[in-house]
Amino acid sequence: MTTLLLLVIYIAFIGLGIPDSLFGAAWPAIYSEFRLPISYASFVTVIVCCGTTLSSMCSGRVIARFGTSKVSAVSTAMTAAALLGFACSGQFWMLCLFSVPLGLGAGSIDTALNNYVALHYSATHMSFLHCFYGIGVSVSPYILSLVIGGPSGWRGGYQTAFVIQLVIAVILFATLPLWKKAHGQERAVSGEISRPLSVRQAVQIPGVKLMCALFITSCAIEVTCGNWGSTFLVEYKHLAAGQAARMVMFYYIGMALGRFLSGVLSARLHPWQIIGIGQKVLGAALVILLLPLPPYLSSVGLFLVGLGNGPLFPNFNYLTPQNFGADVSQSVIGTQMAASYVGIMVVPPICGILGQMLGMGVFPVYLTIFYLLMLAATVRVRHVLHVDNAQ
Repeated sequence: MTTLLLLVIYIAFIGLGIPDSLFGAAWPAIYSEFRLPISYASFVTVIVCCGTTLSSMCSGRVIARFGTSKVSAVSTAMTAAALLGFACSGQFWMLCLFSVPLGLGAGSIDTALNNYVALHYSATHMSFLHCFYGIGVSVSPYILSLVIGGPSGWRGGYQTAFVIQLVIAVILFATLPLWKKAHGQERAVSGEISRPLSVRQAVQIPGVKLMCALFITSCAIEVTCGNWGSTFLVEYKHLAAGQAARMVMFYYIGMALGRFLSGVLSARLHPWQIIGIGQKVLGAALVILLLPLPPYLSSVGLFLVGLGNGPLFPNFNYLTPQNFGADVSQSVIGTQMAASYVGIMVVPPICGILGQMLGMGVFPVYLTIFYLLMLAATVRVRHVLHVDNAQ
C-alpha cells in the first residue's frame, strides 16, 4: 500500500515537471511566429509565478481542508486544461490567460507533495521525488524537438503534453481511494500537531529568511536556465531552434540525474554534504558557460548546471522539519515555496530584458551572480542553524 502510494506521488511529480520546461524550449518558435520581442516571455512566466505564489501561500489551509490527494488530483487537471489552452492559442494574450490556471495548479501540487514526503518518507524518497520531476521536465523538450519541425509546430508539443498530463490526472482521480488510509495517517501524524502560521509568523523563525534566500537563488538559476537556455543557444551560439531544444534537454537530464544520485547518496551522506557537492558542480558548470567555447560544450555546461543545482531543492525541502519542527513544517514549506516562486517570477524576466538590451551573452554572467549569492546565504544559514561543520 505504502509503495503503491509512493508510486502515485512520483507520477504526480512527473506531471508537475511537464509544463515547466516546455515554454522555455518553445519560446524561440513562439516569439518568431507571433512577431514578439524576446523579453515578452516574461509576461507569461510572471503570471504563472503569481499563481504559484498565491496557491503556495494558501496551501496550508487548503490542504488541511481537502487533503493532499484531492488537491493533487484537481491541480493536475487544472494544469492539463491550461496546456490544452496553450496548444489552442492563436494570440499572445491567450497564452497569458491560460497561464493563470497553470500557475495555480502547479503551486498546490508542489507544496502539498513536498510536505507530505518530508513528513512521511526518507531523504532518499524526497530526492527521488524530485528526480521524477526531472523526468517530467526532460520529456517536454524532447517531445518538442520531435514535432516542432512538423505541421503542428510548437503547438504539437503542447498537444502531446496535454495528453500526458490528462492521463496523469485520471490516474490521480482513480487512485483517490488509495489515499484514504494514508490520509488518516497524515492527519494522525501531522494534523493533530500541526500549527498553522501566517507568512509573517513563519519568517520570524530564526533561519527561515535565509532558507528562503537559498530557495530563491536555486530556483532562480533553475528556471532562468530552463527559460533562457534555448534562447541563449539560438541567439548567442547561433543554433537552430530544434537543435537548441535538444541541447536544453541535456540540462533537464542533468537535473534528473543529479536528483537520482542525491537519492542514492542520501543513505551515506547528510543532506548538507550533498548540498555542498552540488554547489561545487554548479560552480564548475558556470565556468564552462562563461568561457567562449564551441556550442556543443555549452550543452555540457547546461548538463552540469542541472546536475549540480538539481539536488539542492529537494534537500532544502527535506531539511525543513529538522530545521524548524514538524509542527510548523507545512507553513514553513509553504512560505519557502512562495519565496522560491517570487524568485522565479522576478529573476528570469530580468535576464530576458538584459538579454534583449545587451545580448544573450549576459546569460551565464547572470547565473553566476545568483550562484555567489547562494554561497553567501549557505554560509550564513549554517551558522544560524548551528549546522555541524562535518555535515
